[in-house]
Amino acid sequence: MLIFCMELIKITPANIKQVIRTAMRTLEKGGIVAYPTETFYGLGVKFDREDALEKLYIIKQRPKIKAIPLIIGDRALLSLLTTGINEKASFLMDRFWPGPLTFILPAKKNLSAFITTGTKKVAVRIPGESFALRLAQSADFPITSTSANPSGLPPAQDAGTVLRYFQDKIDLVIDGDRSPGRDPSTLIEVTGDKIKILREGAIKKDLLLFLRS
Repeated sequence: MLIFCMELIKITPANIKQVIRTAMRTLEKGGIVAYPTETFYGLGVKFDREDALEKLYIIKQRPKIKAIPLIIGDRALLSLLTTGINEKASFLMDRFWPGPLTFILPAKKNLSAFITTGTKKVAVRIPGESFALRLAQSADFPITSTSANPSGLPPAQDAGTVLRYFQDKIDLVIDGDRSPGRDPSTLIEVTGDKIKILREGAIKKDLLLFLRS
């Protein structure tokens, strides 16, 4: 198992490309990266690193019945995750991605049990404008995007809270100042033409119901 020393990097306009390269190296080596999103801070590991996924569950004290959502930077990466996308889901992706709409999709059989937790489904989105989007667009693999907090505690809105929660258990903390802390992404499952709203968040139910009609 690789051993990391926790690193904290502050984002500036001049260093963002270097920050992304550092994050990519950490993810590819099986490390955990805390990064700002358009809502709160998230915890990222490479989607197919079993060692990193297991460590993520441990440090979050996350019940193993709770699946871990993923972010991607390009819809082409959906081919790594799901067995298919229907016409209605594709329409909604065109309408809302990049943005705060997470889809529950049929999972490929080879996905880690840490991601699917026995549901045979996977949660995924392209994040809205944020460092998370830049990070996802730089990767040729999906990245986890679970909130940066131990289970039961409020999600972190800044790097200081991430450090207080996890201390040296995170390999890389990317400080992008205070995150907006808006509503989380809306979580939906699309079957045929039916949209099942599992969690109402930034994209409101009324808009989705209007589009369904």
